[in-house]
Amino acid sequence: MNDDNFIKRDRMRFIKNSQSANLCYLAILFNVFYFVSIYKSDVGTYYYNILIGISIVYNLIFMLAVFLSSESVKNYDKKYSYVLAVVGALQIARIFIIPMRAHTAKIMVNNAEVLVMHSGQFMRVCIYLIISAVCLLAAAAINYKKCAELSEHMKSIGVQN
Repeated sequence: MNDDNFIKRDRMRFIKNSQSANLCYLAILFNVFYFVSIYKSDVGTYYYNILIGISIVYNLIFMLAVFLSSESVKNYDKKYSYVLAVVGALQIARIFIIPMRAHTAKIMVNNAEVLVMHSGQFMRVCIYLIISAVCLLAAAAINYKKCAELSEHMKSIGVQN
């Protein structure tokens, strides 16, 4: 076995998986950009409905789940790779809920019909959600790969993990 590769793998036993954790933090940051952009919009009463309430609760759960996952992937916990992958997929699905509906909706404000979400804001919030999702999916893939490498290394040196 290559000594450099062995040392690199052996170091994983003692250092944290900060790469995946940092990607999780980045995903949270872009989710914050998303919800600030959505919630600061004031277009009549369009956003005053149960869907926004559910979205607020989801954002809180999202941030808690991703932060918990970030702490767990630091310690090479493989099952949180699955959590991150699912949450990443949900970030993509969110594009089709509020942003897509708001982008196609019109509302009457002062006897004038206006778009709820203009194309610029729609593209921006979609990009925020996509970047957040990519960060989560990358964090999941990196953690899964590193967990597999560490598990293989532990078996090769005769240590049960």
